[in-house]
Amino acid sequence: MSVRVVLVDDQALVRGGFKALLNSDPDIEVVGEAANGAEAVAIALATKPDVMLMDVRMPEMDGLEATRQILASPDTSATRVLVLTTFDLDEYVYEGLRAGASGFVLKDIEPAELISAVHVIARGEALLAPSITRRLIVEFASKRRPQTAVVSKRLSELTEREREVLVHIARGMNNDEIAEELVISPATSKTHVSRIMSKLEARDRAQLVVIAYESGLVTVA
Repeated sequence: MSVRVVLVDDQALVRGGFKALLNSDPDIEVVGEAANGAEAVAIALATKPDVMLMDVRMPEMDGLEATRQILASPDTSATRVLVLTTFDLDEYVYEGLRAGASGFVLKDIEPAELISAVHVIARGEALLAPSITRRLIVEFASKRRPQTAVVSKRLSELTEREREVLVHIARGMNNDEIAEELVISPATSKTHVSRIMSKLEARDRAQLVVIAYESGLVTVA
């Protein structure tokens, strides 16, 4: 089954380039385009795509607000949002994650990497471009909000091992890397991650990163 994608960017030329690229993959289908956030919300509700490739700065409604509205709707809550950013937009990454975005890639990403990113996001995994991850962590540290009673209660439900796994998730490790670090099997690592997501009611690993930093479980060294 193809991954159904909607492209959101205020530049028609940019959308055209991404559309040609993504449609070159037999397992990806571009099912819609939008020039601003308001259009993105409407098209998402109409097409219910698997992935939204979302720009940030657009007229009428920016990509962050569009992401919030799309993921808040029961009809499109399962849609994954992959945000396109540039080096000068790193300050938006933090708020994008809080809005529910599952990943971020730079606009100058290599074609093959973009196709791979769409598939990664469609599988429910988080994706953060390595070049912006460190600055993202700094943003978490500087803007961390006090944890709510709900977050505190959920964290208390985690076992010590699950807390340990969550720390490694927040530091960007995948399941195999966590397994190697903790000397457990990849299957056990995957099970721990699934249980953590269930206990914390997180939609994907990106939300686990948010919770880990905002709760204070993980801090910047």
